[in-house]
Amino acid sequence: MSGTLPQGWALATLGEVANYGKTIKVEPSEIKPNEWVLELEDIEKDSSKLLQRVFNSDRQSKSAKNRFFKGDALYGKLRPYLNKVLIADTDGVCTTEIIPISAPEGVDSRYLFYSLKRPDFIDYVSSISHGLNMPRLGTQAGKEADFPLAPLNEQKRIADKLDQLLAAVDSCKTRLDTIPGIIKRFRQSVLAAATSGELTADWREDNKNLFDWSEVVLEDVAEGFSYGTSAKSSKEGKIPVLRMGNIQDGNLDWDDLVFTSDSTEITKYALRTGDVLFNRTNSPELVGKTAVYKGEKQAIFAGYLIRVRCSEKLLPDFLNYCLNSPDGKTYCWQVKTDGVSQSNINAKKLAAFPFHLPPVNEQHEIVRRVESLFAVADRLEARYQTARTHVHQLTSSLLAKAFRGELVPQDPNDEPAEKLLERIRSMQTAKPGKRGKAK
Repeated sequence: MSGTLPQGWALATLGEVANYGKTIKVEPSEIKPNEWVLELEDIEKDSSKLLQRVFNSDRQSKSAKNRFFKGDALYGKLRPYLNKVLIADTDGVCTTEIIPISAPEGVDSRYLFYSLKRPDFIDYVSSISHGLNMPRLGTQAGKEADFPLAPLNEQKRIADKLDQLLAAVDSCKTRLDTIPGIIKRFRQSVLAAATSGELTADWREDNKNLFDWSEVVLEDVAEGFSYGTSAKSSKEGKIPVLRMGNIQDGNLDWDDLVFTSDSTEITKYALRTGDVLFNRTNSPELVGKTAVYKGEKQAIFAGYLIRVRCSEKLLPDFLNYCLNSPDGKTYCWQVKTDGVSQSNINAKKLAAFPFHLPPVNEQHEIVRRVESLFAVADRLEARYQTARTHVHQLTSSLLAKAFRGELVPQDPNDEPAEKLLERIRSMQTAKPGKRGKAK
């Protein structure tokens, strides 16, 4: 641990102040049906939230477990779960990849819990974990980890303050997490209004000489439907091959690309500006994703996509809005053919897609208004991402501040931590704790 400790604190190791690694092993036959059985996947990373509480009657453990007790800090030692820490609210058993750590007399259990989440401890564990496939924190390395020990009364003040502040941070996170859903509903509302005529109702009032909307099916106003290439792509090549993963939220994503250098394939499947790409095969929730190729760079398209070329009566962007609108998604859900893990919508069903078609000049106005409203949504989403990053950093900042002694004031009347550490060492030497192998 870098930096100078506050006056009255002492630098110890985790092994000196806690029973790290001294576990009680429990065989499956010893676990009662109504006992809580905790696995790593039950704990949310970073937040320390319990995602689910499963009992042995439902989980039916087949391997040995570690027993833990109410108040123990439960620490996941595997690298993918290094910041999975929970404080036990009742007794139970857990996977052996979770280490139950009890606080001795003189160490507040919440202070111990928060110490396992502080940034410098996470950095230490990340650097010292070993193993190829599933790196983990070794027992000896865990014992040797620095432990900044504050006077007992200050430990309690720190834990109380962190309880208060991190609860406020969690509340802020909860409110922030509602924003993506709100933005998504806003976009869908915009598309619903755009494709029903509601969005441009005022515009039509000012342009009374225009034609009315007509009911059409896609094949009436499209010039053709084509399936993409089935040839194998490469990580390198001359031309990108757009796949279903490149269609995201009604737009093309150019980040994860594969390529081809086959001149025959390039000629046959070359995209033209304005081509609409429809994802014909995907999971039931994602089949029917659509985006417009804007000519960003030369590209062809893969076999799980259908290319639609629009006639002069239909703007590609308007078709994209129709297929991504609530009515478009409902149509795709109704006509899809379900397989074992994927659904399919063929070109014939896509060609039969029914929608309301406004005049071309009103389509242009619709596209302009939708782009303007979506730009507002994009700005809100960017601000949300920035705020979310700041809030997530706030937890680490508060924990770091707490264990530098900067979160609450020191009290010169508190017993110095050096004396407390001497007593803890004496207790650890004089008698074994409650940990040990179960009889």
